Amino acid sequence: MIAIFIIGYLAIAFEHQIKLNKASSALITGVICWTIYVFSGVSHDLVHSALLEHMGEISGILFFLLGAMTIVELIDAHHGFDIISSSIKTTNKKRLLWIIAIIAFFLSAVLDNLTTTIVLISLTAKLVHDNKDRLIFAAMIVIAANAGGAWSPIGDVTTTMLWIGGQISATTIIMQVFIPSIVSVIIPLLALGLGLKGNVEMQEKTTNLHHGIKSSTRNLVLIIGLLSLLFVPAFKTLTGLPPFMGMLFSLGMMWLITEFIHSEKDTIDKDSLSVNYAIRKIDTPSILFFLGILISVAALQSSGVLTNVAGKLTDLIGNQKLIVMSLGILSAIIDNVPLVAATQGMYSLTEFPKDHPFWLFMAYCTGTGGSILIIGSAAGVAAMGLTKIEFFWYLKKISLWALLGYLAGALVFVAMNWQ
Repeated sequence: MIAIFIIGYLAIAFEHQIKLNKASSALITGVICWTIYVFSGVSHDLVHSALLEHMGEISGILFFLLGAMTIVELIDAHHGFDIISSSIKTTNKKRLLWIIAIIAFFLSAVLDNLTTTIVLISLTAKLVHDNKDRLIFAAMIVIAANAGGAWSPIGDVTTTMLWIGGQISATTIIMQVFIPSIVSVIIPLLALGLGLKGNVEMQEKTTNLHHGIKSSTRNLVLIIGLLSLLFVPAFKTLTGLPPFMGMLFSLGMMWLITEFIHSEKDTIDKDSLSVNYAIRKIDTPSILFFLGILISVAALQSSGVLTNVAGKLTDLIGNQKLIVMSLGILSAIIDNVPLVAATQGMYSLTEFPKDHPFWLFMAYCTGTGGSILIIGSAAGVAAMGLTKIEFFWYLKKISLWALLGYLAGALVFVAMNWQ
């Protein structure tokens, strides 16, 4: 089972080289791991019961992501994010970099780091015409978006997993990880800003109609969408129900409101503004990738493999802080989703209770550590595709500053939370 998981992991890590979508590798790996487990001599009823129990938890994560992605796509279909570009007035490159980084930091906490990166890179492509400067902006967006996602329960898939898994609470992660995340952004922001000089040429912006959509409608959908996402943590706090229930309620309300807004339009005209259209646009392969990874890790957890790994890791490194920091740096090479999923299976809530610094530090490290390399996060991979950032350019120009920011933020977290 371990060998199959490693092979699947390698296939995921080198998906571009072997030209095989990581979702297919993850799904195959997950099914084979459970097949090996069921033929390992363990009772079939026990395996079946364990699988259904894990699928109950996994489905909560997947429905949460499905709802969040649909809401974001619905906002984008109405060009709601273009309000950001229309509100930017400065032409100074350094000032613009700070504004874009701040927007990325806070926007990713509400949306997610991947969506924020795509939206803001598309925006800056219209504002910054020099290719070298555009790469700097894209790299800074990745760093800020990853850091912004680390302190929010809905800002990154890994923090969502920890939140749904009961390892962290929404209020505690915001209070304890917010400042370290800021520190991790400021250092690379100061360093990269030094190389920018001069001004950018701003293009004219439309004010009344945008892509055939009234500005009032565009702004209304953006506000309702963001409030719908922010409502989810509040819903969980008030009701105690799983987060995906709040997300499904928010999606239902968005669906109802947008249908009402466009009720007088013809079916053809409102199709591209509907939830049906948004659902067709969401990144379904990513949902299936998460499914494959999570069922793979669940098999390792049920079979006791992860418990043994945790014991060996503790014996080898010993220090909890160093273990988590090592996992954070490792997330720059390996996707942080399986890393966090494996950690959840390795360490129990009995050993580290809810909101223990171990889990909060895990959220910070795996969220910001992926910025050290351009391939270390979904946001970074998206930036590679959108701006043609080369791996070695990022390694030479950005990685050191991202690493220093990561380490500085980690030291701040330790000073704040660990006696």
